[in-house]
Amino acid sequence: MTRLSAFACAVAGWLAITTVSAGAADYPFMQRLDARVQVGDTTITSKITVGVDRLMEENRWKRVTDALNHGGYTNFMTALRALPPIGWVQLNDRRVNVRYAREEQRPSGRRLLVVADKPLFVLGAPEKARPGFELTVVELNIDAAGAITGSMAGAARVKPSPDGVKLEDYAEALVTLTSPSR
Repeated sequence: MTRLSAFACAVAGWLAITTVSAGAADYPFMQRLDARVQVGDTTITSKITVGVDRLMEENRWKRVTDALNHGGYTNFMTALRALPPIGWVQLNDRRVNVRYAREEQRPSGRRLLVVADKPLFVLGAPEKARPGFELTVVELNIDAAGAITGSMAGAARVKPSPDGVKLEDYAEALVTLTSPSR
């Protein structure tokens, strides 16, 4: 019985350390953010909600980044869309599924990068939609106090980076995101 108790304690301790180091205590994550973008002489403000149930598993992250690194953007899209949704990004009644969520610790807090499998919006006239800009990309920087700043591309492409993926290009203008004023 003593061996079983010691084993159970060791497993419980390992699980606690693994959970804390992975940042699992911060998930699910849901934040309503102030969104602001300027296109020409027009400034648009709105609210965007980002929800992430969990970060993606390491093997799935490797699968999509390998697809991007070795097969290009089209293969990345195929691999990404095969993954289960792990969150969402919403503007009013329009919602897209997040299938890529990766967090990185920084000296001032943490960076959360989420990629949704479809564009959330295209600014301007519908004829301005550009082929190949098939993703929504949101980058959030969360400081130690929980304040959030970031950006979002409503219709975007990604390219490889040492950390996985990064924004390559976007259809019109980047949206500035901030946590609401208190």
